[in-house]
Amino acid sequence: MRDVIRWKQAVLLALAVTVVGCSSNSNKELPPAELTDFKEEVTLSKVWSESIGDGQGKTYNMLVPAVESNTIYAADTQGIIKAMDRMNGNVQWKKDMEMPISGAVGVGSGMVMFGTLRGDIVALDAANGEERWRAHVKAEVLAPPATNGNVVVIQTQDDRLVGLDASNGNQLWVYDSTPAVLTLRGTSAPLVTNQLAVAGLSTGKVVALDIRNGTPVWETRVAIPQGRSELDRVVDIDGGLLLSGGTLYVSTYQGRMAGLELESGRVLWQRDASSYAGVAQGFGSVYVAEASGTVEGVDERSTTALWSNDQLARRQLTAPEVFSSYVAVGDMEGYLHLLSQVDGRFVGRTKIDGDGLRARPLVVGDMLYVYANSGKLEALTLK
Repeated sequence: MRDVIRWKQAVLLALAVTVVGCSSNSNKELPPAELTDFKEEVTLSKVWSESIGDGQGKTYNMLVPAVESNTIYAADTQGIIKAMDRMNGNVQWKKDMEMPISGAVGVGSGMVMFGTLRGDIVALDAANGEERWRAHVKAEVLAPPATNGNVVVIQTQDDRLVGLDASNGNQLWVYDSTPAVLTLRGTSAPLVTNQLAVAGLSTGKVVALDIRNGTPVWETRVAIPQGRSELDRVVDIDGGLLLSGGTLYVSTYQGRMAGLELESGRVLWQRDASSYAGVAQGFGSVYVAEASGTVEGVDERSTTALWSNDQLARRQLTAPEVFSSYVAVGDMEGYLHLLSQVDGRFVGRTKIDGDGLRARPLVVGDMLYVYANSGKLEALTLK
């Protein structure tokens, strides 16, 4: 894997996705699987496309766009932020913040928020891009802030959660957690409700805090570190949390995927999995893009695999997303694949950009938004 992983007390290391699942006795990395031909059943049609500066940049950033109402917001690593009509791509406003953005973008309650490697947090007015306030959290921010309108929650690279006053950015509380010795380069984005701030940590735990004061409400371990080396014991929750109804869906690297009861943290179901990308959910099934490149559909009730597609092995997949009756997933060469939710077969494919796809696809209604590494933001629909 070309992901960068961070040695908390020393240096940055590299971990290759291509090694995942391969024999430890082999020194030769296998190449990404070649794409095979199939009978195309559905076609994706481009509605509009817009360039967002330098996109993800040359380091391993995960800048995912966000939608509020009929506006989609996207940022690049150099500080460009654009607000666009999500239906036609017309630019409503553009700002050059003249600062590198690493955790982008969060939206909610009329604000657009982002973080930087220096720990700066900036909130803009979603209507016009004017700055509302700035704050500082003293650590790298690699995921978008989240808000419920009263509190803005930040998750930092060192597993801290910080609550800021949404009206002015003043610090309300801090939750400290001891991070794992070795972690993937990145963090999941926190989720917030009216009562809780929920986050996945590098130790394989999920924690829920009282949104008002940062006091822990519950803590659940999803994955237990195993193995002799620190590399073997990496169980980061990097792929993001997914909330649907009262169930919180989570996946860990070299660990498990699970469904948790939001209010209590009780494990409703769990299954062995290794994913740094995350999961999607729909129609009683959960879909996961494994670190190996295998995509699986899992029945929530029985936790058994409904289907498994290993034809994208070692292609460094994005998180999956449910789109109509299909599962959409991108890869390192810039292809967007559509798989059937029923049996996982390929039903459609289109190439978005030669620089590859890393950010999770975003689905709103009948539109699918894909943000390529190069900065191309493309809106697609089924033809």
